[in-house]
Amino acid sequence: MNECDWRGCVHLVGPAYSPEEREGMAYLAALLEAGGFEVYLQQRNDTAAESAAFALEVFQVTRCDCLVFNMNGRVPDDSGAFLAAVAFTLGKPVVLYKRDHRTKLFGNDNAMLSGLSFDFKSVRKPERLPAEVRKAIERATAVPLDPAALPPLVRLNADLGREVWESISAR
Repeated sequence: MNECDWRGCVHLVGPAYSPEEREGMAYLAALLEAGGFEVYLQQRNDTAAESAAFALEVFQVTRCDCLVFNMNGRVPDDSGAFLAAVAFTLGKPVVLYKRDHRTKLFGNDNAMLSGLSFDFKSVRKPERLPAEVRKAIERATAVPLDPAALPPLVRLNADLGREVWESISAR
């Protein structure tokens, strides 16, 4: 994979523990790629060790133009929630995707997660995902990320993640 074009990179996060979840994530990635986006999906890079995988995820959030969080499931994926919060903190647009109506809050999602998106809403139809990502990117204020402005631990992991990414991409 090549470095993303400006405003063309999506980091897709969500549950990927069962074959059905992995297939669902691959389907969403294919939809976004068909919509013209480069998509980083961690399950495609399972060769990294745990600490390298963590750093790679942090780096991907720093380089993406938008993060798509697949919130399907009774409760949203915890690593997806963490990465969505990192993206939100960095000022990256977060698009929530959810077709699943199961929640532990009687059909409602936790406002601390819903609030990571611009309008507290989830995309419910998968075919709408590319258009909603485009809209989120256009709506976001284009502020270049200054790596020096990152907190030291985030910068350390982003730098390690960049090294891992460059090594994987060179193959």
